[in-house]
Amino acid sequence: MTKKCIFFDLDGTLTDSGPGIMNCAIAVFQHYGLPIPEPAQLRTMVGPPLRESFPRFGLPVDLVENAIAIYRLHYNATGKFENTPYPGIPELLQKLKSDGHRLFVATSKPEHMSIEILEHFGLASYFEHICGSMLDGVRDKKADVIAYLLERIGSAENVIMVGDTVFDVLGANEHQIPTIAVGWGYGDHEDMKNAGAIALATDTQALYSMLSK
Repeated sequence: MTKKCIFFDLDGTLTDSGPGIMNCAIAVFQHYGLPIPEPAQLRTMVGPPLRESFPRFGLPVDLVENAIAIYRLHYNATGKFENTPYPGIPELLQKLKSDGHRLFVATSKPEHMSIEILEHFGLASYFEHICGSMLDGVRDKKADVIAYLLERIGSAENVIMVGDTVFDVLGANEHQIPTIAVGWGYGDHEDMKNAGAIALATDTQALYSMLSK
């Protein structure tokens, strides 16, 4: 078995954060008097940076930063813990860590929130580094987060990305890192396949088998 550096996405991969994210997005749409998107559309808010997501729903670009501030007020108050680890994730991380793999988080969610959430669920200790975006928009894009993480860990061999959206695949592609897509998150499986995901794991046992090769 080859020891790997495994970069995990957070939202939709390690934890089901969709309810909190979507509820906070609804609060923003209500604040601005915008129509509430259908549930299938709201699901697309999970994963991409907010600065990319809000304009897609009709919010003028000049209001995006204020909308993000409103979103974060709601998210800090209630949304961040409307969230739960996916079944099998704690056991998966334990086994991968015991096998000698190096585990990291690469997320577009603000870094301090990501650390807080993972600590809340008792998962933070599995990871050498938890890297995310900054509140001022620095490292919003997944490729930028991965670049920052690679810089922090220095020389890394056998790196692989694990994520649930095409943004994970595209971000990893920019660094010639292969991605295993997971089937339990919020992304479109066909989009991830077309973007170059090397495999789709339908559950955590399948993911463990793929990562253990």
